[in-house]
Amino acid sequence: MVCYLTTCHKNSQYHSKSSCQRAFLHNILSGNMALPPPELLVSQYVDGFQIPLMFPTDAFRSAMQYKPKPDDLFLVTYPKCGTTWAQQILLLILRQGKPLECPFEFSLSTPFMDTRGAESAEMMPRPNAIKTHLPFHLIPWSEQAKYIYVARNPKDCCVSYFHHTKDIPKHGFKGDFDQYFELFLQGIVDYGDYFDHLMEWFEHRKDPNVLFMTYEEIQDDIEASVLKMASFIDDEKYAEPLRNNREILDNVIHYSSFKSMKEAALKRAEVIRSMTDEEIQNCPLPEREKRRLFRMRNPKADDKIRNSPPTLHNIRKALWGDWRNYFSEDQNKRMKEKLAERTKGTELENLWQNYM
Repeated sequence: MVCYLTTCHKNSQYHSKSSCQRAFLHNILSGNMALPPPELLVSQYVDGFQIPLMFPTDAFRSAMQYKPKPDDLFLVTYPKCGTTWAQQILLLILRQGKPLECPFEFSLSTPFMDTRGAESAEMMPRPNAIKTHLPFHLIPWSEQAKYIYVARNPKDCCVSYFHHTKDIPKHGFKGDFDQYFELFLQGIVDYGDYFDHLMEWFEHRKDPNVLFMTYEEIQDDIEASVLKMASFIDDEKYAEPLRNNREILDNVIHYSSFKSMKEAALKRAEVIRSMTDEEIQNCPLPEREKRRLFRMRNPKADDKIRNSPPTLHNIRKALWGDWRNYFSEDQNKRMKEKLAERTKGTELENLWQNYM
């Protein structure tokens, strides 16, 4: 079932949303809240779950139905919580610090299964990592697979998600930060409620095949974080070489820096744009990925993607605390109250006290 939602009208059909979504829609329809402009919500609901309108629904469904292999490694985040950074770190760990050479290696080695479907995970050369934003209740789960979950404080996540949504035309968002903040706080953004996503995965943090980390801890101590990830994947195979060879560890840290990642993303895009259609067609890529690359290099494509590589949308700022440049005093208070309410009595209650 797919429900396209641009704004909320009295004759709309709504399907199985979370309680906070239903409450939000009720407030709009009852007049307790102003109707948002049509451009604020351009999404689709696939089997009751909100995702970007541009996502292929067949790929998303197949991602949820994927059957994990015993050696699968999943990288899971809520959007804008350090996904691309963690991808790069994992790839470098698995390659003992060697940077990627092929322009397609990044997407092939850590395929975004939500948009590219189960086929991308099946074709992925191993060992590598499958990227997804799926909440725990939708994730393809296996006790034999491993899952690294990276969380980020909700204030910085909200700001970064706002820019991501606004900067990519296909999201159709033309509002301002204040309007986006309300949607984020109510959980009516793509991939649903941030707090639901966070708490679902946090409840499984002690599962032996789950590693729960935060964006902030990676930024505060990249070396310790790299070793922690490597040890979780396979201590003897990946962490021990890092401990015994400083050059390998330094390379992982260097090539996962903001500067290095930005340069690599620009280089990948330049190489792809210089390729012929025949060269792309002959690449060992899923057909869906080939179509995306054809659009990317097409100078007539009416899409911002032709002017900047897709990965740069995911490499905005490598810092925490940017929320201070956006949040009003009232917004700060409300977000802190929401976090306190949802994390009360858990170890998450004071996790970000130094960052918020």
